[in-house]
Amino acid sequence: MNETVTPKGELTLRTLAMPADVNVNGDIFGGWVLSQMDIASGIVAGTRARGRVATVAVDAMKFIRPVHVGDVLCIYARVDRVGRTSMAIGLEAWALRNRHGKREKVTEATFTYVAIHSNGTPRPVPPEQEA
Repeated sequence: MNETVTPKGELTLRTLAMPADVNVNGDIFGGWVLSQMDIASGIVAGTRARGRVATVAVDAMKFIRPVHVGDVLCIYARVDRVGRTSMAIGLEAWALRNRHGKREKVTEATFTYVAIHSNGTPRPVPPEQEA
């Protein structure tokens, strides 16, 4: 498996996998991981769009390893592409095993967002601000 040793993107969200989030096999539900990734990517997309955004697609979701109860899920996010009204946010989820152990990449995906007005209609993504 060709995976990076260092996560790509900025650490955007950290959360602890809890017993209430497991499936019948004792692993954390993939839907729970997807939800955490949606939260993290929404933070990055909203910051880049300087306002309200909506998730319109989840592309290339790849589950690599299971997440276990007691793991700290660390989600790294980055803006991969900006269009007129949309953005692609690249994500990697890494698990710190048993809260402080080995770090392993567990999931990766690309989420697409659209910048929207308060009435829900698409709006242009503003130009990137200078630092």
